[in-house]
Amino acid sequence: LNRRYWSHDERGILNAQDSLGSCLAAVGRDDEAIALRREVFARSETVWGVSEQSIVTGLNLSISLMRQGLWNEIKSFLRDQLPVARRTLGADHDLTLSLEEGLAVALASNAGGTRDGLLEAVTIMQDVVQRRRRVFGPAHPDTRQAERRLSALRKMLVHRDV
Repeated sequence: LNRRYWSHDERGILNAQDSLGSCLAAVGRDDEAIALRREVFARSETVWGVSEQSIVTGLNLSISLMRQGLWNEIKSFLRDQLPVARRTLGADHDLTLSLEEGLAVALASNAGGTRDGLLEAVTIMQDVVQRRRRVFGPAHPDTRQAERRLSALRKMLVHRDV
């Protein structure tokens, strides 16, 4: 519908396609969601430039990749996107922190997580928790979620060392 009647509105089309990707993921059609989100992300920087919106499309793509367990691809993708997010939005922006949390999850989840990967994940999450507490406060739901992730990563590391 968007392309047919508003083909000149590339931004609107990308927003609609990104929303469609969320819907596809919500109903378990992850392969289709990934394909669509890859397309949206590839076009997003051309349409929006490097911006908060293009970073959102990258975060959405990484979430879809996580649902499929494509850990190596996520790690590579997020390592590329994090410097862009830090430069564009700042290190303490919610989207930047969410991308860092995604990288920590990917490092820990990749084939059970190597010891070095787990150590890096814990280091990343310690930093994220500290910044979330400072920026959003200790009672914020995202701060609490980050604290739970950090606790789980520390437990994984302890069990790995046993």
